[in-house]
Amino acid sequence: MNHLKEKIERIQEVLRNAGVPGWLFYDFRGSDPIAYRILSLDTHGHFTRRWFYLIPAHGTPRKLVHRIESHNLDSLPGETTEYVAWEELQKKLKRMLEDLGSVAMQYSPGNAIPYVSLIDAGTAELIQGLGLKLESSADLIQLFECVWNDEEIADHREAADKITKIVREAFEYTAARIIELGKTSEFEVQSFIMKRFAEEGLETDFPPIVAVNEHSGDPHYAPSEESFSEIRKGDFLLIDLWARVKDKDSVFADITWTAFFGDAVPEKVKEAFKVISAARDTGVEFIRNKLAQGRGPLGHEVDDAVRAVIQKAGFGQFILHRTGHNLARTIHGNGVNFDNFETHDTRRVIPGITCTIEPGVYQSDFGLRSEINIYMTSTGVEVTTTPQEAVLLFEC
Repeated sequence: MNHLKEKIERIQEVLRNAGVPGWLFYDFRGSDPIAYRILSLDTHGHFTRRWFYLIPAHGTPRKLVHRIESHNLDSLPGETTEYVAWEELQKKLKRMLEDLGSVAMQYSPGNAIPYVSLIDAGTAELIQGLGLKLESSADLIQLFECVWNDEEIADHREAADKITKIVREAFEYTAARIIELGKTSEFEVQSFIMKRFAEEGLETDFPPIVAVNEHSGDPHYAPSEESFSEIRKGDFLLIDLWARVKDKDSVFADITWTAFFGDAVPEKVKEAFKVISAARDTGVEFIRNKLAQGRGPLGHEVDDAVRAVIQKAGFGQFILHRTGHNLARTIHGNGVNFDNFETHDTRRVIPGITCTIEPGVYQSDFGLRSEINIYMTSTGVEVTTTPQEAVLLFEC
């Protein structure tokens, strides 16, 4: 309770500094998992009725709960009000919010940032109908869910070191199988990586991407035991793997490397890799320079800077996804993404968060992506994974 009390006091301080009167949490049957994490609520609790929890910038937090489930928010500090009928809910909600002109919720205007836009349109209409202006909680969420302490970052670095070692081993394993047997398969290499994860004390939410030749042109290609392709001499291979330290509430690491098995890396692959690695490094320097100036860039600004390098080189038509995503206890966290392509991310890059930078170009016969992880420190940017400097060559 003391930890939660301190968090709520910190939220109130941030709200005051931002000039936001309050942060209103709302849930119906688990519709807002962010609320459960930030408020440390038991996700296995019996939540079948609507509840609201207001953290005001000043004063005591307020709860509005159904009488049937009146104890569901007992773990949270604040004054409790009960309702039964829907008319009573609206009346008491109005009273709960009447001294506020606006309130932050898990909402994004125009659904620009869908990762945090969790309240339904009807609830938005309800709050606005009570005379309040809705503000997005997007920046609040990343501040209280995606900023890591020293122990969490140490776990991330451990995972980063281990998966970098494993991806190198996976390519070496592939080359050895080709030399010995003339071939291996995407699924066999994927299984090798999963075995190494277990041996190194890592866990993941989904097996790694192991994509040969044209399959690498599909950013989310997924081999399986039932569907895979063989890998032979003369083939290009992309491996994207992500994991975190097992049995700890730790932060994921996520990287993508590529290799060619044969006499020489094809010139068109070399050319494409040169472009995306330059774009990748531009992203790091862009963020570093902005932080050195005293304020981090917005997510869409990072994406624009990186994509500009690819577009200038004539590869713009081969872009299929954003520049990078937030890393957290889930592989795609709820902090800022480097995105002005799939979404328009207006969240600011702040110290304490981790993200990927992973520009890619995808053609019909092969796709290339170079993915690194970065941690925003109080003074700049730490690249926590080893950048791949060239497509690896294994002479088979």
